[in-house]
Amino acid sequence: MPSFDITSKVDLQTLDNAVNTVKKEITNRFDFKGSHVVIELNKKDYKVALEADSDMKMEQIVDVLLSRSMRQGLDSNAFDISKEPYPSGKIVKKEVSVKNGIAQDDAKKIVKMIKESGLKVQVAIMDDIVRVTGKKIDDLQDVIQLCRSSSIEIPMQYVNMKD
Repeated sequence: MPSFDITSKVDLQTLDNAVNTVKKEITNRFDFKGSHVVIELNKKDYKVALEADSDMKMEQIVDVLLSRSMRQGLDSNAFDISKEPYPSGKIVKKEVSVKNGIAQDDAKKIVKMIKESGLKVQVAIMDDIVRVTGKKIDDLQDVIQLCRSSSIEIPMQYVNMKD
């Protein structure tokens, strides 16, 4: 029976390239000359640590991070920018975590959405992936279209398509 997996993975090398591009752009910008700016990627925890002189500069760094990441092919939903920046002495710090893998509650939302659609497919949650199995490939393609048009705020990839 045909099947495929729904995942939410961020390629570490692409993320590293995006962060390096942001570092390069910020150091070359005139409005950041002589400013305290730190942009570091923690590859183990998938977190980007940001430091700047002011809230305004922090917002600009986050905007550049999102735009450069999208140019590298990363989804902007992969970044959790909901945490507020916090002051630490004369600088402002912010930690942006990168969503990697589908959380259990998001997987349950995906399963519920697919089951409510009435498509003739079976859905199973396996750790941080969702496996979709059906009798026809057309049904699987309908599931992919349904997921793309959904309002679930995670980047989804559709991999491991088997016939």
